[in-house]
Amino acid sequence: MYRKHDNNRKRRFGTVFMLGGLLLFAAALFLTGYNLWDEQRAGDAVAAILEQMSALQGRAQEGLGATGGQDQEVPDYVRNPDMEMPTVQIDGEAYIGVLEFPSLSVSLPVISDWSAAKLRTAPCRYTGSAYRDNLVIAGHNYRTHFGKLQNLSLGDTVLFFDADGNRFAYEVAGVEELDSTAIEEMVTGDWDLTLFTCTLSGQTRFTVRCIRSE
Repeated sequence: MYRKHDNNRKRRFGTVFMLGGLLLFAAALFLTGYNLWDEQRAGDAVAAILEQMSALQGRAQEGLGATGGQDQEVPDYVRNPDMEMPTVQIDGEAYIGVLEFPSLSVSLPVISDWSAAKLRTAPCRYTGSAYRDNLVIAGHNYRTHFGKLQNLSLGDTVLFFDADGNRFAYEVAGVEELDSTAIEEMVTGDWDLTLFTCTLSGQTRFTVRCIRSE
């Protein structure tokens, strides 16, 4: 009798453990599916924003030609590096320009300021300015955003085009992982451009340091 009772209890425990395992598997499957959907959504959002930015800049150039305007020999930001970076408004959000990684075949719009919610749309300016050579840009680790940063190599080119079409070329000069609380280390140093994103653990930030190449 006792043996039969023990067997029944073991079967009950086995059923509970099996159901628990199935629930964990279902949760993992749901999470994987959600992450894939979220990455696709983020990639589609970036593509749509880049298309709108290109159209807006094209119309601006047409307007400049129609009024007989000519490109300035010395851009305003050279005369006044402390000026605010111009922005392009798309769907109520301000963008300071486009970041390009030729070696990765990736182009990304950059939002003027950052928040956790905005990072789900596109990379964001964390602090600084391209005009003062201290620009810091944060991006989500989506594969369609900054998820490929770890594929950059020393010497790779990084380009940034501001909202007025001014071109800034950089060279990857260093990579490092910083603790998530190392805010001062992230924004200081003799770097003209810093890019960072979360690692998979979320405890550190993969950081790419760049210097101006022209």
